[in-house]
Amino acid sequence: MASQTQAKIVLKELRAEHLVAANALSEEKSWPQRLEDWELFYELGEGIVAMQDDRVVGTILAFRYRDNYASLGMLIEAADLRGSNIARTLMIAMLDRLGPGVNILICGTPERMSLYYSLGFTPYNIIHQHQGPAPSMPLAVPRDGERVRPMGKSEPDLAQIYNTATGIDRSVLFSAFVRDCAGNVLCHDHDPVGFALSRRFGRGRVIAPIIAPDFEGAKLLATQLLGERAGHFCRIDVVEGHGMSKWLDSVGLPKVDTATMMVRGTPPILPESPTMFAIAAQTYG
Repeated sequence: MASQTQAKIVLKELRAEHLVAANALSEEKSWPQRLEDWELFYELGEGIVAMQDDRVVGTILAFRYRDNYASLGMLIEAADLRGSNIARTLMIAMLDRLGPGVNILICGTPERMSLYYSLGFTPYNIIHQHQGPAPSMPLAVPRDGERVRPMGKSEPDLAQIYNTATGIDRSVLFSAFVRDCAGNVLCHDHDPVGFALSRRFGRGRVIAPIIAPDFEGAKLLATQLLGERAGHFCRIDVVEGHGMSKWLDSVGLPKVDTATMMVRGTPPILPESPTMFAIAAQTYG
């Protein structure tokens, strides 16, 4: 695909040969993504790059979840070209590519909110980003009939728990995560009812997603994984309204930023349980 604007910006399909330059753009913004994170984005999603001559000056990614949902992320424009409408051009091109009938999620930062509003996105949730050296955690005591065990190599129930908690079929995403991560499973009477993953990302590890039937279960999962990483950099992006943000502040993993989850279309229908306490990543929605 290719199109051209008055600013002589050409849009092209994101290819593997663009990833190093795309990663350089995210580094320019002091975003934490590594080249390995971009490679996973490329594997799981699709993207458009804005080119000026042979230089990558903008990016956008999309991740499709079956036929009815998609998320957008990594909308970046080169610092020296801000104000040239590259971000809007990329957004419109990706929205056209996804087509009608798809509910589209995006995590909005203050600098982009006016753009997203103008393109028909509306807020539906808040995400609080917590990060820093993982604190030393007290011993977590499970409730009666409850236990936490390490995640095994084959956990077919967990993908379905994830899908139910998010209201979207994310089976492909989950399969990619569990290839290279550690995780704990929350069980009630030996049946899995929740889980949390610890994955390499950015400056250290991200504990994400965290899915549990209730707040106490989510704290139990997070306590164990944070305790295992005490002193090492960790990040958790938690959903507002479930108590996790206030609790993480209280144990010593501070909130550093807030973002707004937005949707163009209909937001996913979320059950009371299991609950998504922390999202996989802002890019994935």
